[in-house]
Amino acid sequence: MNDIEIAQSIALKPIAQIAEKLNIPEELLEYYGRFKSKLPLSLIDFEKIEKSNLVLVTAMTPTPAGEGKTTISIGLNEGLNKIGKKSLAVLREPSLGPVFGIKGGAAGGGYSQVVPMEDINLHFTGDFSAIEKANNFLAAIIDNVIQNPKHEVKIDPRTVLWKRVIDMNDRSLRDIIIGIGGKANGVMRSDGFNITAASEIMAILCLSSDLESLKEKIGNILVGFTYSNEPVFARDLKVQEAMAILLKDAIKPNLVQTLEGNPAILHGGPFANIAQGTNSLIATRMGLSLADYVVTEAGFGADLGAEKFLDIKCVYGNLKPKAMVIVATIRALRHHGGASPEELNTPSLDRVEKGFVNLQKHIENAVTFGFNPIIAINHFVKDSQEEIELLQKMCGEMNVKAVLAKAWELGGNGTQDLARAVIAEIESGNSNFKPLYDHAKSPKEKIETIAKTIYGAVSVEYSAKALEGLKRIEKIGLSALPICMAKTQKSFSDNEKKIGRPIGFTVTVREFEIAAGAGFLIPILGNMMRMPGLPSVPASEGMHIDANGVISGLS
Repeated sequence: MNDIEIAQSIALKPIAQIAEKLNIPEELLEYYGRFKSKLPLSLIDFEKIEKSNLVLVTAMTPTPAGEGKTTISIGLNEGLNKIGKKSLAVLREPSLGPVFGIKGGAAGGGYSQVVPMEDINLHFTGDFSAIEKANNFLAAIIDNVIQNPKHEVKIDPRTVLWKRVIDMNDRSLRDIIIGIGGKANGVMRSDGFNITAASEIMAILCLSSDLESLKEKIGNILVGFTYSNEPVFARDLKVQEAMAILLKDAIKPNLVQTLEGNPAILHGGPFANIAQGTNSLIATRMGLSLADYVVTEAGFGADLGAEKFLDIKCVYGNLKPKAMVIVATIRALRHHGGASPEELNTPSLDRVEKGFVNLQKHIENAVTFGFNPIIAINHFVKDSQEEIELLQKMCGEMNVKAVLAKAWELGGNGTQDLARAVIAEIESGNSNFKPLYDHAKSPKEKIETIAKTIYGAVSVEYSAKALEGLKRIEKIGLSALPICMAKTQKSFSDNEKKIGRPIGFTVTVREFEIAAGAGFLIPILGNMMRMPGLPSVPASEGMHIDANGVISGLS
């Protein structure tokens, strides 16, 4: 069976029964149907957080299809519960656009899924919609201020930084002209749309602690500049209260279940190549308040999501992960060893050995952060036993344990060895997380630390536009913000064609974006796209809904 058929074959439990496993009283549940619920922020218990165990799941540099971090994260949670631990998966919500494109949904796969998968991959509880509305309300206010010559804030329309968003892959909206049709329709200017997951509102929601901090961060959004080149923040437009009202429900995490009836919390969904790539701070804290073990993930390879999780989210949230799991696949090792797309499923010891350099670098990076990582070998049917044994041997030579995980095929029954390895690592106390850099350092120092230490670059170059951006950052007083690199997920470098472990390369910062509300600076390496397009044959063409509302073809 495919993913959706497997998900539909399982009888779901009422969400109140799932909440009982976490000792959540039914009266605290805010129902969204029978199988989904919002949870109140009052469930966060900082004393309990200190005693719980946070496990980060990341991955080697992925192939375009991804290496199954969500599947392994959910499977690891199932495995921990199978061996008698009170464990909870805390994950991101999928973006709707990729579901209909080429990537598909993000609710796990096979027998390692969160359900109801159709709801989760589609509109879910409306969080993305609320983020979209808040984002676009600010955009409307900005244009309304520009339209009104008597407004006290004189925004230069040529300097507006804020874009509109929609949760759909639509390349035609990347660059548009608004205000066409005369004065009554506003001031004509260039604009564009990002996908909702790329909105700074998404990043803000995921780094807020409560409604008050949400309002403060919204107020700190840099929207543009005046004619005299003074910064204009969202608070200058008096929008933070109205925007927080639009987000009053979206700020609450969502409780769902796994196929094996274990609890899972889903909340937020920023991309990792252009934002921080992790679920909300609120959801992680809530998970740590409700369970003894929390399994969470960070998007794309460890050079992106994990670095940002550790240097931004953990520092802001005072979180200390106790273990790191790096997901590796034989397929990805073949890819980094030089296999063509047609050869990715063809066994090759030579390519696995050559491709190991990519995983080797990720392991070294994990050690730099203070972790003794565990390698989860996400099993595929085309993997040969010889390739698996070779990978385990090479990991062993680095004093790292590599555990075969059959989460897709067997769910929790296929991840108990991985769960035991994680428990053993936590109990050993060998991992001792430390951030890579001090936020107080200059932007250039922080960027070079990431580029040289994590990517393996020999130097960093800056375009003239990027150098002007650095001057602007210093002038506004935002130099102490952490760094959130916008970089291709396909390579350690800023060139997606440099697979494996490139050496001797230079990364180039093209320009900066300032996410003053979220609280980080975004150096853009290369041409990063914030609005995906659809492929020539979208996944939507294979979807169907019958007369009873049963969906097929969704993945």
